[in-house]
Amino acid sequence: MKSRLIAAGLILMVVGCRRSVDTAVARLPVSPSAPSSAHQPISSSAPQVVFLGTSLTAGLGVDPDQAYPALIQRKADSAGLKIEVVNRGNSGVTSAGTLATIDWILQNPPAVLVIETGANDGLRGQDPDSIRATIQKIIDRVRARDSATRIALVGMEAMPNLGRRYVAQFRAIYPGLARTNHLVLVPFLLAGVAGVDSLNQGDGIHPNPRGHRIVADNVWRVLRPTLEAVGRRP
Repeated sequence: MKSRLIAAGLILMVVGCRRSVDTAVARLPVSPSAPSSAHQPISSSAPQVVFLGTSLTAGLGVDPDQAYPALIQRKADSAGLKIEVVNRGNSGVTSAGTLATIDWILQNPPAVLVIETGANDGLRGQDPDSIRATIQKIIDRVRARDSATRIALVGMEAMPNLGRRYVAQFRAIYPGLARTNHLVLVPFLLAGVAGVDSLNQGDGIHPNPRGHRIVADNVWRVLRPTLEAVGRRP
């Protein structure tokens, strides 16, 4: 049942994303000034947790405080963790676009960097080996800037119409990179949300507020130990 829901959600992405992603790219060019922050840091002493991602992270179509990074902030606050979540989601961005902005992001290296990228590459059927290499460059750039930054990688899925081989190769990108680089891995950001009409906006692509709450649960379940390590109050 779960695999059918995921497949259904990705089929919806095939129908809608080819149009909407290109439109989003046209509206929101990738540049160092493009990423927005849903939660601006309010305490210079609090470790920063930066969410670097696509429109799924940016919260396209919902209020900034309804997007899953803002919900992670609230979960951390409730758990007594002293962290500051910064949302650097950028609608329409590819992994190459993310790489192009990473040095700007790393001007102030965060305590934790959560990387959600590759979904738009998959929508365009880009070569999985190329996507993997680009994400590896992002990881390498982070490690070179500050080896103390903890990195979490968010897994995505490719569309079934691209064929079983492509889907399998794309899916393998994320656990492979996580193993090689010893990263925390969120297996699939949209688990339990993809393909469920009541959890997505009318485009069938982007989670609605209810969907973002489930996405936040998916991320929190994996990321909580890392956040506790950097943000536990005395």
